[in-house]
Amino acid sequence: MLLEVREVTKSFPGVLALRGVDLTLGRGEVLAVLGENGAGKSTLMKILAGVQAADEGTFFLEGKTVRIDSVRAAMAVGIALIHQELNLAENLEIAANIFLGRELRRFGLLDDETMREEAAKYLAMVGLEVDAAMEVGMLPIGKQQLVEIAKALSVDAQVLIMDEPTSSLSQTEAEQLFVVIKDLVSRGVSIIYISHRLSEIGQIADRVMVLRDGENAGELMGAEINHQAMVQLMVGRDLDRFYQRSQHALGEVRMEVHGLRTAAYPDHETSFQLAAGEVVGVAGLVGAGRSEILEALFGVVPALGGEVWINGQLVRISSPQEAIAAGLALVPEDRKTQGAILDMSILENISLASLRRDARGGAFLNLEAENELAQEGIKNLSISTPGVEQYVRYLSGGNQQKVVLAKWLVMKPQVLLLDEPTRGIDVGAKEEIYGLIEALAQQGMAILFVSSELEEVMGLSDRVLVMHEGAFSGELGGDECTEERIMSLATGDATILETTKA
Repeated sequence: MLLEVREVTKSFPGVLALRGVDLTLGRGEVLAVLGENGAGKSTLMKILAGVQAADEGTFFLEGKTVRIDSVRAAMAVGIALIHQELNLAENLEIAANIFLGRELRRFGLLDDETMREEAAKYLAMVGLEVDAAMEVGMLPIGKQQLVEIAKALSVDAQVLIMDEPTSSLSQTEAEQLFVVIKDLVSRGVSIIYISHRLSEIGQIADRVMVLRDGENAGELMGAEINHQAMVQLMVGRDLDRFYQRSQHALGEVRMEVHGLRTAAYPDHETSFQLAAGEVVGVAGLVGAGRSEILEALFGVVPALGGEVWINGQLVRISSPQEAIAAGLALVPEDRKTQGAILDMSILENISLASLRRDARGGAFLNLEAENELAQEGIKNLSISTPGVEQYVRYLSGGNQQKVVLAKWLVMKPQVLLLDEPTRGIDVGAKEEIYGLIEALAQQGMAILFVSSELEEVMGLSDRVLVMHEGAFSGELGGDECTEERIMSLATGDATILETTKA
Protein backbone atom coordinates (compact mmCIF):
# COMPACT_ATOMS: atom_id res chain seq x y z
CA MET A 1 0.00 0.00 0.00
CA LEU A 2 1.46 3.37 -1.02
CA LEU A 3 -0.64 5.69 1.16
CA GLU A 4 -2.79 4.94 4.18
CA VAL A 5 -4.81 7.38 6.27
CA ARG A 6 -6.36 6.32 9.58
CA GLU A 7 -9.00 7.97 11.77
CA VAL A 8 -8.70 11.52 10.43
CA THR A 9 -10.86 14.05 12.25
CA LYS A 10 -11.18 17.77 11.56
CA SER A 11 -13.40 20.41 13.15
CA PHE A 12 -14.13 24.02 12.30
CA PRO A 13 -16.07 26.45 14.51
CA GLY A 14 -19.53 24.90 14.82
CA VAL A 15 -18.85 22.19 12.22
CA LEU A 16 -17.39 18.68 12.48
CA ALA A 17 -16.07 18.31 8.92
CA LEU A 18 -14.45 14.85 9.23
CA ARG A 19 -15.08 12.12 11.78
CA GLY A 20 -12.66 9.16 11.87
CA VAL A 21 -12.15 8.94 8.10
CA ASP A 22 -9.94 6.19 6.64
CA LEU A 23 -8.38 6.10 3.16
CA THR A 24 -6.04 3.72 1.37
CA LEU A 25 -4.30 4.15 -1.99
CA GLY A 26 -2.23 1.59 -3.86
CA ARG A 27 0.67 2.37 -6.16
CA GLY A 28 -0.55 3.04 -9.69
CA GLU A 29 -4.19 3.15 -8.54
CA VAL A 30 -6.87 5.69 -9.48
CA LEU A 31 -9.08 6.28 -6.46
CA ALA A 32 -12.19 8.41 -7.00
CA VAL A 33 -13.40 10.21 -3.88
CA LEU A 34 -17.07 11.16 -4.13
CA GLY A 35 -19.61 12.86 -1.93
CA GLU A 36 -22.09 15.69 -1.85
CA ASN A 37 -20.95 19.24 -1.18
CA GLY A 38 -20.19 19.43 2.51
CA ALA A 39 -19.39 15.71 2.76
CA GLY A 40 -15.75 16.47 3.63
CA LYS A 41 -13.98 15.70 0.33
CA SER A 42 -12.20 19.03 -0.02
CA THR A 43 -11.25 19.11 3.65
CA LEU A 44 -9.69 15.64 3.43
CA MET A 45 -7.78 16.54 0.27
CA LYS A 46 -6.46 19.77 1.81
CA ILE A 47 -5.26 17.79 4.82
CA LEU A 48 -3.46 15.29 2.57
CA ALA A 49 -1.85 18.17 0.65
CA GLY A 50 -0.78 19.99 3.81
CA VAL A 51 -3.02 23.01 3.21
CA GLN A 52 -4.82 22.30 6.49
CA ALA A 53 -3.76 20.26 9.51
CA ALA A 54 -5.85 17.41 10.87
CA ASP A 55 -7.01 17.56 14.48
CA GLU A 56 -6.46 13.81 14.77
CA GLY A 57 -5.26 11.04 12.49
CA THR A 58 -2.24 9.08 11.33
CA PHE A 59 -0.59 9.01 7.89
CA PHE A 60 1.53 6.21 6.44
CA LEU A 61 3.54 6.28 3.22
CA GLU A 62 4.84 2.86 2.14
CA GLY A 63 4.19 1.61 5.68
CA LYS A 64 6.13 4.37 7.42
CA THR A 65 4.53 7.08 9.52
CA VAL A 66 4.83 10.54 7.97
CA ARG A 67 3.96 14.01 9.23
CA ILE A 68 1.93 16.24 6.90
CA ASP A 69 1.61 19.68 8.47
CA SER A 70 2.39 21.95 5.51
CA VAL A 71 2.30 22.02 1.72
CA ARG A 72 6.08 21.74 1.69
CA ALA A 73 5.91 18.64 3.92
CA ALA A 74 3.31 17.05 1.63
CA MET A 75 5.41 17.74 -1.47
CA ALA A 76 8.48 16.36 0.30
CA VAL A 77 6.75 12.98 0.65
CA GLY A 78 5.46 13.16 -2.93
CA ILE A 79 1.87 14.44 -2.58
CA ALA A 80 0.68 17.28 -4.85
CA LEU A 81 -2.78 18.85 -5.13
CA ILE A 82 -4.21 20.24 -8.37
CA HIS A 83 -6.77 22.78 -7.19
CA GLN A 84 -10.15 23.09 -8.87
CA GLU A 85 -9.81 26.86 -8.90
CA LEU A 86 -6.79 27.95 -10.88
CA ASN A 87 -3.75 28.97 -8.86
CA LEU A 88 -1.73 30.62 -11.61
CA ALA A 89 -0.09 34.04 -12.04
CA GLU A 90 -1.67 35.21 -15.29
CA ASN A 91 0.95 37.94 -15.88
CA LEU A 92 3.80 35.41 -15.88
CA GLU A 93 4.74 33.10 -18.71
CA ILE A 94 3.83 29.42 -18.62
CA ALA A 95 7.34 28.24 -17.76
CA ALA A 96 7.58 30.70 -14.88
CA ASN A 97 4.29 29.39 -13.48
CA ILE A 98 5.37 25.77 -13.73
CA PHE A 99 8.58 26.46 -11.80
CA LEU A 100 7.18 29.13 -9.47
CA GLY A 101 8.97 28.85 -6.13
CA ARG A 102 11.41 26.29 -7.63
CA GLU A 103 13.06 28.52 -10.23
CA LEU A 104 16.12 27.19 -12.05
CA ARG A 105 19.14 29.49 -11.91
CA ARG A 106 22.45 29.85 -13.68
CA PHE A 107 25.23 32.01 -12.23
CA GLY A 108 22.71 33.36 -9.74
CA LEU A 109 20.28 34.51 -12.43
CA LEU A 110 17.00 32.97 -13.62
CA ASP A 111 17.69 30.38 -16.31
CA ASP A 112 14.65 31.16 -18.47
CA GLU A 113 15.85 29.11 -21.41
CA THR A 114 16.24 25.88 -19.42
CA MET A 115 12.92 26.42 -17.62
CA ARG A 116 11.15 26.85 -20.96
CA GLU A 117 12.77 23.69 -22.32
CA GLU A 118 11.78 21.70 -19.22
CA ALA A 119 8.29 23.19 -19.16
CA ALA A 120 7.77 22.11 -22.77
CA LYS A 121 8.21 18.47 -21.68
CA TYR A 122 5.44 18.71 -19.11
CA LEU A 123 3.17 20.60 -21.51
CA ALA A 124 3.63 17.78 -24.01
CA MET A 125 2.56 15.28 -21.34
CA VAL A 126 -0.85 16.99 -21.09
CA GLY A 127 -1.13 17.47 -24.84
CA LEU A 128 -0.84 21.26 -24.70
CA GLU A 129 0.90 22.55 -27.81
CA VAL A 130 1.77 26.12 -26.85
CA ASP A 131 4.97 28.13 -26.42
CA ALA A 132 6.19 27.90 -22.83
CA ALA A 133 7.18 31.58 -23.08
CA MET A 134 3.54 32.66 -23.57
CA GLU A 135 1.81 34.50 -20.74
CA VAL A 136 -0.71 32.29 -18.96
CA GLY A 137 -3.33 35.04 -19.15
CA MET A 138 -3.35 34.73 -22.94
CA LEU A 139 -4.72 31.17 -22.73
CA PRO A 140 -8.42 30.27 -22.45
CA ILE A 141 -9.46 28.82 -19.11
CA GLY A 142 -9.48 25.23 -20.39
CA LYS A 143 -5.84 25.42 -21.38
CA GLN A 144 -4.94 27.21 -18.16
CA GLN A 145 -6.29 24.13 -16.35
CA LEU A 146 -3.88 21.97 -18.35
CA VAL A 147 -1.00 24.25 -17.33
CA GLU A 148 -2.02 23.68 -13.70
CA ILE A 149 -1.81 19.93 -14.25
CA ALA A 150 1.56 20.25 -15.99
CA LYS A 151 2.79 22.25 -13.01
CA ALA A 152 1.83 19.43 -10.64
CA LEU A 153 3.51 16.85 -12.85
CA SER A 154 6.75 18.82 -12.69
CA VAL A 155 7.01 18.14 -8.95
CA ASP A 156 7.51 14.42 -9.67
CA ALA A 157 4.82 13.46 -7.19
CA GLN A 158 3.99 9.89 -6.20
CA VAL A 159 0.40 10.92 -5.37
CA LEU A 160 -1.52 13.42 -7.49
CA ILE A 161 -4.77 14.78 -6.09
CA MET A 162 -7.00 16.08 -8.89
CA ASP A 163 -9.92 18.21 -7.67
CA GLU A 164 -12.51 18.59 -10.46
CA PRO A 165 -9.77 18.67 -13.14
CA THR A 166 -12.19 18.56 -16.09
CA SER A 167 -14.61 21.24 -14.89
CA SER A 168 -13.24 23.76 -17.40
CA LEU A 169 -12.13 21.36 -20.12
CA SER A 170 -13.74 20.49 -23.42
CA GLN A 171 -14.45 16.84 -24.16
CA THR A 172 -11.32 16.63 -26.30
CA GLU A 173 -9.19 18.13 -23.52
CA ALA A 174 -10.80 15.84 -20.94
CA GLU A 175 -10.06 12.79 -23.06
CA GLN A 176 -6.46 13.95 -23.36
CA LEU A 177 -6.32 14.24 -19.57
CA PHE A 178 -7.56 10.66 -19.24
CA VAL A 179 -4.74 9.57 -21.55
CA VAL A 180 -2.30 11.46 -19.32
CA ILE A 181 -3.73 9.75 -16.23
CA LYS A 182 -3.34 6.32 -17.79
CA ASP A 183 0.25 7.13 -18.71
CA LEU A 184 1.01 8.31 -15.17
CA VAL A 185 -0.56 5.20 -13.68
CA SER A 186 1.54 2.99 -15.97
CA ARG A 187 4.60 4.69 -14.47
CA GLY A 188 3.49 3.98 -10.90
CA VAL A 189 1.94 7.36 -10.04
CA SER A 190 -1.20 7.12 -7.90
CA ILE A 191 -4.18 9.40 -8.49
CA ILE A 192 -6.88 10.63 -6.12
CA TYR A 193 -9.62 11.94 -8.38
CA ILE A 194 -12.55 14.14 -7.34
CA SER A 195 -15.36 14.89 -9.78
CA HIS A 196 -19.08 15.57 -9.78
CA ARG A 197 -19.23 14.15 -13.31
CA LEU A 198 -20.09 10.58 -12.46
CA SER A 199 -19.81 9.49 -16.09
CA GLU A 200 -16.05 10.11 -15.87
CA ILE A 201 -15.56 7.91 -12.84
CA GLY A 202 -16.42 4.66 -14.57
CA GLN A 203 -13.89 5.45 -17.29
CA ILE A 204 -10.85 5.98 -15.11
CA ALA A 205 -11.37 4.81 -11.51
CA ASP A 206 -10.11 1.50 -10.17
CA ARG A 207 -11.97 2.09 -6.92
CA VAL A 208 -14.52 4.56 -5.55
CA MET A 209 -14.55 5.83 -1.98
CA VAL A 210 -17.64 7.76 -0.86
CA LEU A 211 -17.91 10.25 1.99
CA ARG A 212 -21.23 11.30 3.51
CA ASP A 213 -21.59 13.83 6.32
CA GLY A 214 -17.87 13.68 7.08
CA GLU A 215 -17.68 9.90 7.42
CA ASN A 216 -16.84 6.90 5.24
CA ALA A 217 -20.08 5.80 3.53
CA GLY A 218 -18.71 2.87 1.53
CA GLU A 219 -16.57 1.76 -1.40
CA LEU A 220 -17.13 0.39 -4.91
CA MET A 221 -14.72 -1.61 -7.06
CA GLY A 222 -14.60 -2.78 -10.66
CA ALA A 223 -18.03 -3.78 -12.01
CA GLU A 224 -19.71 -2.29 -8.91
CA ILE A 225 -18.88 1.21 -10.18
CA ASN A 226 -22.02 2.47 -11.88
CA HIS A 227 -24.10 5.63 -11.75
CA GLN A 228 -26.89 4.26 -9.60
CA ALA A 229 -24.58 2.68 -7.01
CA MET A 230 -22.50 5.86 -6.69
CA VAL A 231 -25.59 8.04 -6.28
CA GLN A 232 -27.07 5.74 -3.62
CA LEU A 233 -23.88 5.83 -1.54
CA MET A 234 -23.56 9.60 -1.89
CA VAL A 235 -27.08 10.62 -0.96
CA GLY A 236 -28.29 7.53 0.89
CA ARG A 237 -31.32 7.09 -1.34
CA ASP A 238 -32.34 5.94 -4.81
CA LEU A 239 -32.88 8.67 -7.43
CA ASP A 240 -35.38 7.07 -9.77
CA ARG A 241 -36.30 10.33 -11.48
CA PHE A 242 -33.09 12.29 -11.59
CA TYR A 243 -34.26 14.35 -14.58
CA GLN A 244 -37.80 15.44 -13.93
CA ARG A 245 -38.64 16.88 -17.35
CA SER A 246 -42.22 16.20 -18.40
CA GLN A 247 -43.96 16.81 -21.72
CA HIS A 248 -46.40 19.69 -21.80
CA ALA A 249 -47.83 22.19 -24.27
CA LEU A 250 -45.65 25.24 -24.92
CA GLY A 251 -46.98 28.77 -24.80
CA GLU A 252 -46.51 31.75 -27.08
CA VAL A 253 -43.10 32.82 -28.31
CA ARG A 254 -41.38 34.56 -25.41
CA MET A 255 -38.08 35.52 -27.07
CA GLU A 256 -36.95 35.89 -30.68
CA VAL A 257 -33.34 36.52 -31.65
CA HIS A 258 -32.43 37.50 -35.22
CA GLY A 259 -28.88 37.79 -36.61
CA LEU A 260 -27.13 38.14 -33.24
CA ARG A 261 -23.39 38.80 -33.65
CA THR A 262 -21.00 38.60 -30.70
CA ALA A 263 -17.57 40.14 -30.19
CA ALA A 264 -16.07 36.64 -29.99
CA TYR A 265 -17.40 35.65 -33.44
CA PRO A 266 -18.22 38.91 -35.25
CA ASP A 267 -18.66 37.24 -38.65
CA HIS A 268 -21.22 34.67 -37.50
CA GLU A 269 -24.92 35.34 -36.95
CA THR A 270 -27.21 33.31 -34.71
CA SER A 271 -31.00 33.25 -34.73
CA PHE A 272 -33.44 31.28 -32.59
CA GLN A 273 -36.60 31.58 -30.55
CA LEU A 274 -37.91 30.44 -27.17
CA ALA A 275 -41.50 29.73 -26.21
CA ALA A 276 -43.09 30.19 -22.83
CA GLY A 277 -42.56 27.04 -20.78
CA GLU A 278 -39.77 25.79 -23.05
CA VAL A 279 -36.35 24.59 -21.89
CA VAL A 280 -33.72 24.82 -24.62
CA GLY A 281 -30.19 23.51 -24.08
CA VAL A 282 -27.13 24.87 -25.84
CA ALA A 283 -24.37 22.30 -26.37
CA GLY A 284 -20.91 22.60 -27.90
CA LEU A 285 -17.23 22.40 -27.13
CA VAL A 286 -15.43 24.89 -24.91
CA GLY A 287 -14.74 27.98 -27.04
CA ALA A 288 -17.66 27.39 -29.39
CA GLY A 289 -19.28 30.66 -28.32
CA ARG A 290 -22.03 29.37 -26.03
CA SER A 291 -21.37 31.64 -23.04
CA GLU A 292 -20.80 34.58 -25.39
CA ILE A 293 -24.38 34.24 -26.68
CA LEU A 294 -25.78 34.50 -23.14
CA GLU A 295 -23.48 37.41 -22.27
CA ALA A 296 -24.53 39.30 -25.40
CA LEU A 297 -28.23 38.72 -24.69
CA PHE A 298 -27.75 40.03 -21.15
CA GLY A 299 -25.62 43.01 -22.20
CA VAL A 300 -22.50 41.92 -20.31
CA VAL A 301 -20.58 42.22 -23.59
CA PRO A 302 -22.94 44.11 -25.93
CA ALA A 303 -23.79 42.40 -29.21
CA LEU A 304 -22.25 43.80 -32.40
CA GLY A 305 -25.53 43.38 -34.27
CA GLY A 306 -28.89 41.68 -34.38
CA GLU A 307 -32.34 42.08 -32.88
CA VAL A 308 -33.94 40.73 -29.71
CA TRP A 309 -37.72 40.60 -29.32
CA ILE A 310 -39.42 39.88 -25.98
CA ASN A 311 -43.14 39.09 -26.06
CA GLY A 312 -43.38 40.56 -29.54
CA GLN A 313 -41.64 43.82 -28.62
CA LEU A 314 -38.23 44.85 -30.00
CA VAL A 315 -35.91 45.60 -27.07
CA ARG A 316 -32.55 47.34 -26.92
CA ILE A 317 -30.00 45.59 -24.70
CA SER A 318 -26.56 47.13 -24.31
CA SER A 319 -26.19 46.66 -20.55
CA PRO A 320 -27.37 44.28 -17.82
CA GLN A 321 -29.69 47.03 -16.54
CA GLU A 322 -31.49 47.12 -19.89
CA ALA A 323 -31.62 43.31 -19.96
CA ILE A 324 -33.23 43.21 -16.50
CA ALA A 325 -35.75 45.87 -17.55
CA ALA A 326 -36.61 43.73 -20.58
CA GLY A 327 -37.35 40.74 -18.35
CA LEU A 328 -34.10 38.75 -18.65
CA ALA A 329 -31.98 37.19 -15.90
CA LEU A 330 -28.55 35.53 -16.19
CA VAL A 331 -27.02 32.99 -13.81
CA PRO A 332 -23.35 33.11 -14.91
CA GLU A 333 -20.88 30.24 -15.19
CA ASP A 334 -18.61 31.39 -12.36
CA ARG A 335 -20.84 31.92 -9.33
CA LYS A 336 -17.95 32.86 -7.04
CA THR A 337 -16.72 35.86 -9.05
CA GLN A 338 -19.74 36.81 -11.15
CA GLY A 339 -22.85 35.34 -9.55
CA ALA A 340 -22.51 36.01 -5.82
CA ILE A 341 -20.60 38.29 -3.47
CA LEU A 342 -19.11 35.75 -1.10
CA ASP A 343 -18.37 38.13 1.76
CA MET A 344 -21.92 39.42 1.89
CA SER A 345 -24.88 37.74 3.57
CA ILE A 346 -27.58 35.64 1.94
CA LEU A 347 -29.99 38.51 2.57
CA GLU A 348 -27.75 41.04 0.81
CA ASN A 349 -27.10 38.72 -2.14
CA ILE A 350 -30.72 37.73 -2.78
CA SER A 351 -31.91 41.35 -2.65
CA LEU A 352 -29.05 42.72 -4.74
CA ALA A 353 -30.80 42.80 -8.12
CA SER A 354 -34.04 44.19 -6.69
CA LEU A 355 -32.61 47.05 -4.58
CA ARG A 356 -33.63 49.76 -7.04
CA ARG A 357 -37.04 48.22 -7.65
CA ASP A 358 -37.89 47.99 -3.95
CA ALA A 359 -36.17 51.18 -2.72
CA ARG A 360 -38.21 53.50 -0.50
CA GLY A 361 -38.78 56.81 -2.24
CA GLY A 362 -36.57 55.58 -5.04
CA ALA A 363 -33.41 56.15 -2.99
CA PHE A 364 -33.47 54.39 0.40
CA LEU A 365 -32.98 50.70 1.21
CA ASN A 366 -36.13 48.82 2.04
CA LEU A 367 -34.83 46.51 4.74
CA GLU A 368 -38.22 44.96 5.37
CA ALA A 369 -38.58 44.00 1.68
CA GLU A 370 -35.01 42.67 1.61
CA ASN A 371 -35.67 40.39 4.57
CA GLU A 372 -38.94 39.12 3.06
CA LEU A 373 -37.23 38.31 -0.26
CA ALA A 374 -34.38 36.50 1.49
CA GLN A 375 -36.76 34.43 3.61
CA GLU A 376 -38.82 33.63 0.50
CA GLY A 377 -35.71 32.56 -1.45
CA ILE A 378 -34.45 30.34 1.39
CA LYS A 379 -37.84 28.67 1.68
CA ASN A 380 -38.62 28.24 -2.03
CA LEU A 381 -35.17 26.93 -2.97
CA SER A 382 -34.54 24.96 0.26
CA ILE A 383 -31.29 26.79 0.97
CA SER A 384 -29.55 25.09 3.90
CA THR A 385 -28.44 27.89 6.26
CA PRO A 386 -28.75 28.92 9.93
CA GLY A 387 -30.26 32.25 8.83
CA VAL A 388 -30.40 35.13 6.35
CA GLU A 389 -27.30 36.77 7.84
CA GLN A 390 -25.03 33.82 6.99
CA TYR A 391 -22.17 34.80 4.67
CA VAL A 392 -22.45 33.11 1.29
CA ARG A 393 -18.78 32.09 1.50
CA TYR A 394 -19.63 29.51 4.18
CA LEU A 395 -22.35 27.78 2.16
CA SER A 396 -21.78 24.64 0.09
CA GLY A 397 -21.45 25.03 -3.68
CA GLY A 398 -25.02 23.88 -4.24
CA ASN A 399 -26.43 26.34 -1.72
CA GLN A 400 -24.34 29.17 -3.19
CA GLN A 401 -25.85 28.40 -6.58
CA LYS A 402 -29.35 28.47 -5.08
CA VAL A 403 -28.65 31.93 -3.66
CA VAL A 404 -27.67 33.16 -7.13
CA LEU A 405 -30.85 31.65 -8.59
CA ALA A 406 -32.98 33.15 -5.82
CA LYS A 407 -31.55 36.61 -6.52
CA TRP A 408 -32.95 36.48 -10.05
CA LEU A 409 -36.17 34.60 -9.39
CA VAL A 410 -37.41 37.35 -7.04
CA MET A 411 -37.29 39.60 -10.14
CA LYS A 412 -39.81 37.27 -11.85
CA PRO A 413 -38.03 37.27 -15.24
CA GLN A 414 -39.67 36.34 -18.55
CA VAL A 415 -36.53 34.58 -19.78
CA LEU A 416 -33.97 32.82 -17.59
CA LEU A 417 -30.45 32.35 -18.97
CA LEU A 418 -28.35 29.69 -17.21
CA ASP A 419 -24.64 29.17 -17.90
CA GLU A 420 -23.42 25.81 -16.52
CA PRO A 421 -26.11 25.84 -13.79
CA THR A 422 -24.82 22.73 -11.98
CA ARG A 423 -21.05 23.07 -12.39
CA GLY A 424 -19.17 22.02 -9.26
CA ILE A 425 -22.21 21.02 -7.21
CA ASP A 426 -23.13 17.62 -5.83
CA VAL A 427 -25.65 15.17 -7.20
CA GLY A 428 -28.28 15.96 -4.58
CA ALA A 429 -28.15 19.70 -5.28
CA LYS A 430 -28.27 18.94 -9.00
CA GLU A 431 -31.50 17.04 -8.54
CA GLU A 432 -33.01 20.00 -6.69
CA ILE A 433 -31.98 22.46 -9.40
CA TYR A 434 -33.34 20.16 -12.12
CA GLY A 435 -36.64 20.07 -10.25
CA LEU A 436 -36.60 23.88 -10.01
CA ILE A 437 -36.02 24.24 -13.76
CA GLU A 438 -38.96 21.93 -14.43
CA ALA A 439 -41.20 23.87 -12.02
CA LEU A 440 -40.27 27.22 -13.62
CA ALA A 441 -41.00 25.85 -17.08
CA GLN A 442 -44.38 24.58 -15.87
CA GLN A 443 -45.10 28.12 -14.68
CA GLY A 444 -44.43 29.46 -18.17
CA MET A 445 -40.88 30.77 -17.89
CA ALA A 446 -38.68 30.40 -20.99
CA ILE A 447 -35.27 28.93 -20.13
CA LEU A 448 -32.10 28.89 -22.24
CA PHE A 449 -29.19 27.03 -20.64
CA VAL A 450 -25.62 26.14 -21.52
CA SER A 451 -24.08 22.93 -20.20
CA SER A 452 -20.98 20.88 -20.94
CA GLU A 453 -22.62 17.73 -19.55
CA LEU A 454 -24.36 16.02 -22.45
CA GLU A 455 -26.44 13.85 -20.13
CA GLU A 456 -27.75 17.03 -18.51
CA VAL A 457 -28.49 18.71 -21.84
CA MET A 458 -30.43 15.70 -23.11
CA GLY A 459 -32.23 15.12 -19.81
CA LEU A 460 -33.54 18.66 -19.33
CA SER A 461 -34.14 20.04 -22.82
CA ASP A 462 -37.24 20.16 -24.99
CA ARG A 463 -34.75 20.66 -27.82
CA VAL A 464 -31.02 21.22 -28.13
CA LEU A 465 -29.17 23.86 -30.14
CA VAL A 466 -25.59 22.82 -30.96
CA MET A 467 -22.81 25.36 -31.54
CA HIS A 468 -19.65 24.99 -33.58
CA GLU A 469 -17.15 27.84 -33.91
CA GLY A 470 -19.56 30.63 -33.10
CA ALA A 471 -22.60 29.45 -35.06
CA PHE A 472 -25.45 27.02 -34.55
CA SER A 473 -24.60 23.88 -36.49
CA GLY A 474 -27.90 22.13 -35.85
CA GLU A 475 -30.99 21.62 -33.73
CA LEU A 476 -31.98 18.28 -32.21
CA GLY A 477 -35.05 17.05 -30.41
CA GLY A 478 -36.80 13.84 -29.47
CA ASP A 479 -35.21 10.56 -30.47
CA GLU A 480 -32.62 12.25 -32.70
CA CYS A 481 -31.07 13.95 -29.66
CA THR A 482 -28.23 11.53 -28.84
CA GLU A 483 -24.70 12.05 -27.55
CA GLU A 484 -23.30 10.92 -30.90
CA ARG A 485 -25.33 13.44 -32.92
CA ILE A 486 -24.64 16.27 -30.50
CA MET A 487 -20.89 15.65 -30.60
CA SER A 488 -20.89 15.28 -34.38
CA LEU A 489 -22.56 18.68 -34.72
CA ALA A 490 -20.29 20.19 -32.05
CA THR A 491 -17.17 19.07 -33.91
CA GLY A 492 -18.42 20.15 -37.35
CA ASP A 493 -18.88 16.66 -38.80
CA ALA A 494 -19.87 17.35 -42.42
CA THR A 495 -22.04 14.23 -42.75
CA ILE A 496 -24.25 14.95 -39.75
CA LEU A 497 -24.43 18.63 -40.69
CA GLU A 498 -25.89 17.79 -44.09
CA THR A 499 -28.31 15.28 -42.54
CA THR A 500 -29.52 17.83 -39.99
CA LYS A 501 -29.96 20.58 -42.57
CA ALA A 502 -31.89 18.19 -44.79
